[in-house]
Amino acid sequence: MIFCKAPIPGQVKTRLMAGLTAQEAASVHRELSIHTLQLAAGSHLCPVQLWCAPSTGHSFFQTAATDYGVALRQQRGKDLGERMHGAFCHVLQDHAYALIIGCDCPSLTATDLRQALLVLDGRYDSVVAPTEDGGYSLIGLSQPNPELFRGIRWGTSCVLQQTRERIRNLRLGGYELPEQWDVDTPADLARYRYQKNLK
Repeated sequence: MIFCKAPIPGQVKTRLMAGLTAQEAASVHRELSIHTLQLAAGSHLCPVQLWCAPSTGHSFFQTAATDYGVALRQQRGKDLGERMHGAFCHVLQDHAYALIIGCDCPSLTATDLRQALLVLDGRYDSVVAPTEDGGYSLIGLSQPNPELFRGIRWGTSCVLQQTRERIRNLRLGGYELPEQWDVDTPADLARYRYQKNLK
């Protein structure tokens, strides 16, 4: 499951707008989202769903469904935690385990996705990919658990630590992938562009 917002200027990547226009920031979001779609769909590891906000009707999502063969789903819930829990509840009715990834983490690789799926296919109940800013770019579960998402201070540097504590307190078998980095700030964007130019 890829969680993605429509690339609407002024509503995405607003922290980049210190140095970019709203349109330019939205273009960065679109580029990162396409990169994520190519990674997930191109890895051919499992079915891929694109969980959309604010609705599946945006032209970007409709084009993505056609270009990458992904199923579109609507995010629902008052906050990110409710939306992720709802997505897990929906998917885990038909699958033994599932992953949610964001669309702004260019450091994630097909190897990371494969490892996360193998972990869940083994003896672990959960898997996360920490990010340098104190959050995570991937979370996987073998069963829904609302306590993993309730009351988390989303968008802060506490997200990963709070999630680790929940996993420990709930006695879930937890596995962590190597640390990743995502694109939120102008410095992150400069890093992304530099590494992209190296390829």
